[in-house]
Amino acid sequence: MPVSLDVLLVGAGPTGLALAAQLRAYGITFRLVDRSLDRVRESRALGIQPRTLEALAGFGVTERLVARGNPAMRLRLHLPRRTVSVPLFDIGLTDTPYPFLLFLSQAETESVLGEHLATRGVSVERGTELVRLDQQGPHALCRLRGRDGAEEDVVARYVVGCDGAHSTVRAQAGIDFEGYAYPQTYLLADLDVDGLEPGAVHTYMTGAGMLIFFPLGSPAPWRMLAIRPSDAPADEVTLPLLQQIADRYGARGLVLRDPVWMTDFRLHNRGAARYRSGPCFLAGDAAHIHSPAGAQGMNTGIQDALNLGWKIALVCRGAAPEELLETYGIERAPVGREVRRFTDRAFAIGAGPHPVLRFARARLIPRIAPLAVRATAPRRRVFRTVSELAIHYRHSPASTTGGRPPRHGPRAGDRLPDLPQGLQAQVAAPGWHLLLTGPPHLWPDQRLAPVLDGRADLITVHRLDDRGPWPDVAQALVRPDGHVGYVARGADLEGLRAYAARWLPIDTA
Repeated sequence: MPVSLDVLLVGAGPTGLALAAQLRAYGITFRLVDRSLDRVRESRALGIQPRTLEALAGFGVTERLVARGNPAMRLRLHLPRRTVSVPLFDIGLTDTPYPFLLFLSQAETESVLGEHLATRGVSVERGTELVRLDQQGPHALCRLRGRDGAEEDVVARYVVGCDGAHSTVRAQAGIDFEGYAYPQTYLLADLDVDGLEPGAVHTYMTGAGMLIFFPLGSPAPWRMLAIRPSDAPADEVTLPLLQQIADRYGARGLVLRDPVWMTDFRLHNRGAARYRSGPCFLAGDAAHIHSPAGAQGMNTGIQDALNLGWKIALVCRGAAPEELLETYGIERAPVGREVRRFTDRAFAIGAGPHPVLRFARARLIPRIAPLAVRATAPRRRVFRTVSELAIHYRHSPASTTGGRPPRHGPRAGDRLPDLPQGLQAQVAAPGWHLLLTGPPHLWPDQRLAPVLDGRADLITVHRLDDRGPWPDVAQALVRPDGHVGYVARGADLEGLRAYAARWLPIDTA
């Protein structure tokens, strides 16, 4: 007889682990399977953006991530005749408790998330592979094969593919993966480097491409990323080859040594045609892959997971309508497309083979880079984009502004800023959070009753007086993922009541 459960998670990388953490916080029955026998030991992804650190804070893992990582604050851009120091995230990030890019290997990130799950009784079923998936009405019949070859059938209400670029869930669900491959081959290594200033990202730019050293710490002090020159041998990656490339790309005087891991790989820019097919969802690399420019990949995947997890959880608990799950693709697919566009542009600038781009890297960028550092407004926009703090869901059906929108402050669909300081910590617990600003007498319990009756276990009330992010008397219902679902000015709660009736109906049967 098939086993029944709420959710089957396929893939235990950072995306799957983050989704598991959220489902566990809501008490949902699920299994987390991965065909690999062990978690990754290499440092594939290595940058954790401010928004991801915010999103994970509610699980109590962010401080452990920060303690293990390297919060780099500077970029050293090495040009032919000078070196330019560029502050990272020094402007435009006053509304987050994590105003830095944290460099931490994917192996360490997975370790922290895995330890968090283990303390809550969740284990990854390693060596377990999804071999068949059949959609049967509203459910999915899945066949799993364990490391011993034994097979079992599982009936899941929902299946989430967090299983990477070669996703079995995506293939079995019949979802196309559209895009293209880049012609270049990348070289990647974790190693030690003599002569490199610590605590900064170092970039060497030439007409041929870019060479980047990221401060890693573990399993090695540095991560090296470079394009294999077209005339370089196409055999295995060796330390002499890496040293030759470093010298060729302008990093003369550096001595590379003690490599922990070296590899080469091809890059793709692809996206899923849709993020859902019946009971099947895609998240992370199963939904989008792109160049590593801007350290966006793992972060986008984790935020996919944390957008989807609470929605599935509330639907499974009968606290939200099935319609809520449709907002996952509506909200996250545009983010995936924009990340693919952004990284493609950045890739073209840094590595594109077109003669115009080669000329720009060799001649133009060295001239304009010192001026660009002083251009405050463009840098602020770039930092907000790269940090992923600018992501919003303003056009989502789950984002509603009342009849009297606040004159200032975050809008419906925006992430809740950490203003005043510590506000995000107040709304970190699972569930929805109702923020009320203005004199306390405006918000007596009896006035809130039509909104809270039958939902007291889903909505936590916070009376902020005049300490909220809105200068007006305002009401805002913050979603479990930290984005504002509903906001309005004034004390009339009719719009809020209607919003709650739609997305948190008391009886969804």
